Amino acid sequence: MTVFGLQLLLAISLTLVDSYRRRGKRPAKFPVTPPTAVEVEGGTVTTYTFGQDLYDDMLEAIAGARSRILFETYIWKGDAVGERFKRALTEAAERGVDVYVIYDGFANLVVPRRFKRFSPALRVLEFPVYNAGLRPFDLRRYGRDHRKILVVDDQVGFVGGYNVGTAYATEWRDTHCRITGPGVFDLSRAFADFWNLHRRSRGRMGRHVDRPLLLETVADWAPHIRVHRNVPRMWMFPIRSMYLEAINRAQHHIWMTHAYFIPDEDFVDSLVAAAQRGVDVRLLVPAKSNHVVADWLSRGYYSQLLAAGIRIFRYTGAMVHAKTATIDGSWSTIGTANIDRLSMTGNYEVNVEFIDPAMAAKMETIFRTDLGNCTELRADEWTARGIHRRFTEAVLAPLRPLL
Repeated sequence: MTVFGLQLLLAISLTLVDSYRRRGKRPAKFPVTPPTAVEVEGGTVTTYTFGQDLYDDMLEAIAGARSRILFETYIWKGDAVGERFKRALTEAAERGVDVYVIYDGFANLVVPRRFKRFSPALRVLEFPVYNAGLRPFDLRRYGRDHRKILVVDDQVGFVGGYNVGTAYATEWRDTHCRITGPGVFDLSRAFADFWNLHRRSRGRMGRHVDRPLLLETVADWAPHIRVHRNVPRMWMFPIRSMYLEAINRAQHHIWMTHAYFIPDEDFVDSLVAAAQRGVDVRLLVPAKSNHVVADWLSRGYYSQLLAAGIRIFRYTGAMVHAKTATIDGSWSTIGTANIDRLSMTGNYEVNVEFIDPAMAAKMETIFRTDLGNCTELRADEWTARGIHRRFTEAVLAPLRPLL
């Protein structure tokens, strides 16, 4: 209890100090890669690294919807951007489009209640803060809905790391993609399966929430674009396996960008083994994220990674929230899952896997652009860090399996 108390006190202290230091500070501008489309599997994939570009295209797609909109988000701020999305979805429903909305109740506890009052024309499912009901010891029922999906008319789909809010439009560096072609159906199916699994859950819901969502479109086989979904209710966590398989296949380079990097032992071992067989392994993380405790937990891995020859780049001046990777000029992924326990084996997540050289080339261009806003962490610099930093890392290390 003494050790846990010390960990808790230290975590709270770090959070309070970090919050004080951030007051009044505005993120610096950062380099972005303009959204451009590449052809993948008979469709297109457009990658976004600036929130305003993404929101403009998402709102345009919603405005042009004719039959159905599926909108799912983790955080949905009740600010100007959030209101634009709410208004666009409401207008679509009022002109006869079937609009389904899912958002996470816990992630939006601080959002004003007035914002969560929706037109009865919308079908809304608020994923409850507490979802275990009379089964408090059933761990399958504690995952949060961390997905961010928009599908319009089964013709275009959006997925990636961006939540919905004004700050994300210009202040955060994230990655999202727009998909057309065969890959869209799997995004629709991911949404529908979640809706049908939880449509009777308690929470702030629309009046039509008990109706199942049935998909008429038949999926095509698309071997070069695959959608992987973590479903904790069913103990399904394929995203972790997707990453490990890709890392173990790597022969030339592994370039990863992650907001929160708190891997398990097997994940670290796979990266270290890749570096030891001569693969160029690079990890791009925030110099300072929006969760200071996660930063400290992540830093506890740096000594082992640097010793193995893995290069670590820290993004400066703004929050990088992306969850992406690209390997060997052939494989890439964009999605919602972080490299931590909550994402890998806890939350509802969705990642798209691309096995396509053109898409990999695009992701490499984005990675190189981001490197221009980074400082590389050198092994000698890390070894020379102060004793207070080592102490903090050591005290917080036992919390890694919880996050």
